Amino acid sequence: MQTKYAIILIDGAADEPIETLGGRTPLEAATIPHIDGIVEEGRLGTVRTVPEGFTPGSDVATMSLLGYDVRKHYTGRAPIEAVARNIRLRDDDVIFRCNLVGIIGGEMTDFTAGHITTPEAEQIIASLNDAFGQEANLDSGFRRNDVGQDIRFHAGVSYRHLMVIHDPATLDAVCMPPHDIPGEPVQDYLPKGAAGRRLREIMEQAGKIVSGHDVNLVRRDLGEVPATAIWLWGQGVMPILPRFRQRFGVRGAVIAAVDLIRGLGKLLGWTIIDVPGATGYLDTDYAAKGRYAVEALDEYDLVTVHIEAPDEAGHMGDAGAKVEALERIDEQIVGPVVEKLRTFDRWRILVAPDHPTPVELRTHTDTAPPFCMAGTDVPRGLTQAVFCERMARQSDFHVEEGHELMDHFLRR
Repeated sequence: MQTKYAIILIDGAADEPIETLGGRTPLEAATIPHIDGIVEEGRLGTVRTVPEGFTPGSDVATMSLLGYDVRKHYTGRAPIEAVARNIRLRDDDVIFRCNLVGIIGGEMTDFTAGHITTPEAEQIIASLNDAFGQEANLDSGFRRNDVGQDIRFHAGVSYRHLMVIHDPATLDAVCMPPHDIPGEPVQDYLPKGAAGRRLREIMEQAGKIVSGHDVNLVRRDLGEVPATAIWLWGQGVMPILPRFRQRFGVRGAVIAAVDLIRGLGKLLGWTIIDVPGATGYLDTDYAAKGRYAVEALDEYDLVTVHIEAPDEAGHMGDAGAKVEALERIDEQIVGPVVEKLRTFDRWRILVAPDHPTPVELRTHTDTAPPFCMAGTDVPRGLTQAVFCERMARQSDFHVEEGHELMDHFLRR
C-alpha cells in the first residue's frame, strides 16, 4: 500500500533568542499548534543542512534536505534557477545570480532594491541586454563571438535575475551573496579571484545603466528605494541530479514561488504546481498554497510546499513579521495538509527549515535547524515537547549528514 508524504519547507524559520520576544525565538513565540502536534505525535531533532566549507544558503541547505549530498551534486545556485526558467545554455556558459540592489554611500542598503516590482525590473533588464549587446557601448573589453553575444541577462521576479556569460573562466571568482552584507561597505565584498576584475567591470558598466534608468527616476520621485546597481553571485554550471523517483520510488510535486526551489524540483523530476497569489514574500497566499497541496496529495505520492516568508522577515530584521508568517503557515498550510493526510491509510509529514535566518543578524547561519516528522510507523520521541530550537537540541535525534534525513523520512 502506497504511503502519502508531505514536506513543509519553512525557509529561514530557525532563529536565536530575541529580546523583543522576551528572550524567545520566533518559533517559541509563535502559536503553531499543528506543528507542535507533529512533535507530540512523532519525532523532533536537528539536521545539519550545510556541510563544512559551504556557504549557508537555501541552495545548499534545501538540496541537502531533499536527499542530495551537495559535495557530489552542487554546482552553484544560479544554474538551478536557470533550470526553473527553461533558459537554454551552451556547454561552456556560466550562470550568475544577478540581484538588482540599492547601494548608497558605498554601502549595501537594500539587497532587494526596495522589492522592486517585476514589471519595473523587466524594463531595466531589457535595457541591460540592449546595452551589452552593442559593442560600441562597452568600454571594458567585452566582445561578441561567433555564436552570439557574450553576456545575456534574463529577467526573473522582483529583484531576482540571472546573467549568463559565455566564458568558463568566470567560474574562478569568489562572490558574496548580497543578503549577507546588509549595511556593509560593498568595496570589501566585490568579486575576487582570477575572474574578479572582469566581473567588477561588468557590475560597474551595468550600474551606470541601472542607476540612471527611467524606472529609478520615477522610484526616486515617489520616495521608493531605487535600484542603483547589479550584484553578481552564486555562479555555476548546469548540474545533473539523479531523479528522485529512481532513488526513492515516489512520485513528487512541489509548490514554490521562488525559482531556486522550482529549479530543484525540475532537476529531481517533480511536477511544478503553480499557485495563483504565491509571491515568495510576506504577502504570499498561504491559504492557496495549502489548498493546492491538499488537492495534489490525491495525485502524487509526495507533495513539497516551500514558503519563503520567514526568511524574508529574518532578512528584514522583523521579528513580528516572522512570528506572523509562522502562524499563518501553521494554520493555513500545515493544518489542512495534516487533516488531508489522515484520510489515507499510510502517511508521513516532515516539517523543516532549511537554515536559520536570525532576525538580529539579518543573514543566514550554518547552525543545525530543528525538524519534526510524524505519521505511519514514525516512533515517538520527546514527550511534552514543542517545535523549537531549544527542544530540538535536547532530543536524541541529530542528523549530522543533512542528505540522510530524506532516507529517515521515506524509508525507516
